[in-house]
Amino acid sequence: MSVYGVAQFLFFLVVLAAITPPLGRYITAIYEGRRTFLSPLLSPLEHGLYRMTGVNPERESNWKQYALALIGFSLVKTLILYALLRLQYWLPLNPNHLPGVPPSLAMNTAVSFVTNTNWQNYAGETTLSYFSQMAGLTVQNFLSAAAGIAVAVALIRGIARRQAETIGNFWADLTRGTLYLLLPLAFGLALFYAGSGVIQNFKPNLHYATVTGQKAVLPMGPVASQYAIENLGTNGGGFFNANSAHPYEGPTPLVGFICVLSFVAIGAAMTHVLGRMTGHVAHGWAVWGAMAFLLAAGFFVAYHFDAQPNPLLPAAVAQARAPGNPGGAMEGKEVRFSLGGSDWFAVATTSTSCGDVNSMHDSFAPLAGMVLLLNMMLGCVGFGGVGAGLYGMMMLILITVFIAGLMIGRTPEYLGKKIEAREVKMAMLGVLAMSTLILVFSALGAATPAGRAGVYNPGPHGLTEILYAFASPTANNGSAFAGLNGNTRFYNWTQAICMLFGRFLMIIPVLAIAGSLARKKICPPSAGTLAPQTPLFAAMLVGVVLLVGALNFFPALTIAPILEHLLLHAGRAF
Repeated sequence: MSVYGVAQFLFFLVVLAAITPPLGRYITAIYEGRRTFLSPLLSPLEHGLYRMTGVNPERESNWKQYALALIGFSLVKTLILYALLRLQYWLPLNPNHLPGVPPSLAMNTAVSFVTNTNWQNYAGETTLSYFSQMAGLTVQNFLSAAAGIAVAVALIRGIARRQAETIGNFWADLTRGTLYLLLPLAFGLALFYAGSGVIQNFKPNLHYATVTGQKAVLPMGPVASQYAIENLGTNGGGFFNANSAHPYEGPTPLVGFICVLSFVAIGAAMTHVLGRMTGHVAHGWAVWGAMAFLLAAGFFVAYHFDAQPNPLLPAAVAQARAPGNPGGAMEGKEVRFSLGGSDWFAVATTSTSCGDVNSMHDSFAPLAGMVLLLNMMLGCVGFGGVGAGLYGMMMLILITVFIAGLMIGRTPEYLGKKIEAREVKMAMLGVLAMSTLILVFSALGAATPAGRAGVYNPGPHGLTEILYAFASPTANNGSAFAGLNGNTRFYNWTQAICMLFGRFLMIIPVLAIAGSLARKKICPPSAGTLAPQTPLFAAMLVGVVLLVGALNFFPALTIAPILEHLLLHAGRAF
């Protein structure tokens, strides 16, 4: 590991800690309906939208009504996006005359972007028109991110309220998150990216001849505007197939740094929102600390193994041992980002539900790749996606509180609310749904000819590719391991199922927990209450997160990346 790589990551954590409180205060003001510095500009637009759609922002819903609004909205968006992709040949802004997207791929893509997954079984520059990228995918980047934040805020309201039947108004939460949070930040980021080398135009692809006389194509398009929200909303789904590894999407290390900061910032700030809205700011920092620890642990483990030379290449081993050489292989990584920058980006994108990449994860060392896989298997809770990271972590917090209650022999409590059988069952439903989807569909992929047909590598590495192909969509992450052809009927449809159930079998229990907690009264703390703001609580939370991952996924990891690592050092490759 190099000093530069470690220093870059530590500086990132310092900057993230500094922006968490002000961004958290701003988000809190938005969802509490208070006036912000953007209110004079955006409040007339907000209320105009309410009048146009007939929404009364003061009329709140119970958890079932909130969930039905979200699910119905998502269903309508899926059908609209599917139709747009299928009909793109006849729609405007298609200067490259690209045909409509095939049915199974169109359905996979529609479900992917509506669920904030943005898994890509296609190359954007050769498959989608500019209209599909902008009116289809970019719009969903805003709406799916705003929906995730709305669910997290509804859960926080459920924790904060006393003996209430409602948890908020989905349409108002969706509107406020889009107008006051995502649009202004995305606009500012788009200007920065466009000024830093990320392209933004409507030109057709440029065809030219290389110095050797070979014909080549230089892709064009409105990239900066999509790049801003794809990362800010932890969507991923790059304009180009190579995502941020493409020089038009990730031209400089500074753009890469801001990119990572943007897709972690809102997830980190949501911990501060939790603290402020519940009146327990210190608890918010405890959750922030647990998330930061998981992110940092993943980075240092992945960086350590990725910095080691390939033992099957004696020349690489000798070079790595030379004085001043940090070692490590650069296959699948861009020199302009360095090994540390690539590993940091990869760990951050899998610790959130972003999915944007600036290197090819298939080329990582086996145990470094395992870290990326495990990040998603744990639910992307290392700050997580916008909203999704917090409510995913909240499931694990409730399990932590339940285990602590069993240890001391009393009814578990969380921020003054008694945690009873209903809340624990809902939390376990969310956790078990994710592990069941990943393991069952991975087994199906490994056991069937249709699943194995997409795998280009035999042995344990091929199994890792299959596990990744289902862990990423189930966790609504969207990053690809590469080395596997996902654009088949088998993977398009099975991954679409994973994305749908991975999203809504988490959201529905979360909203049920919110409704249940909102109806409860606050109990005063006693001598046996587990203080949720202490380092002990944060340590227990980290332990539960890792324990859940070990119990659910360790057998599968043992016969995939761990076995590959052992065989590699025994002199075998696949």
